[in-house]
Amino acid sequence: MNRRRSELRNAMSSSNLRDLQRELENKANDLSKLQKEIAKNHQMRKKYTVQLGENELVLKELDLLKDDANVYKLIGPVLVKQDLAEANANVRKRIEYISAEFVWMPLFKIWKRSKIARKIRY
Repeated sequence: MNRRRSELRNAMSSSNLRDLQRELENKANDLSKLQKEIAKNHQMRKKYTVQLGENELVLKELDLLKDDANVYKLIGPVLVKQDLAEANANVRKRIEYISAEFVWMPLFKIWKRSKIARKIRY
């Protein structure tokens, strides 16, 4: 009878170990997903930072131009003449869009981290 109890205990502990191992693997996968998401978020932030700087520079250059200056926009391999006011409005809209992305990105990161952190903890 003692031998049977011992075998039963070993079988139960083996089963528990497998369950714990599966749970640990799941949590490791969740952590890996979080790390990938953080890296992706960092790359996006770098991209938007560069784009914002470029657009702010273009806006400063457009502000230096006279009202009758010729402005061209590169569309594919072709330069197309564009109205100065239209070019100015387009650049301002892009700056507005990129700035909005900077507001949204940290909120997304916080939400994603808390969602995955809850999975890892429990």
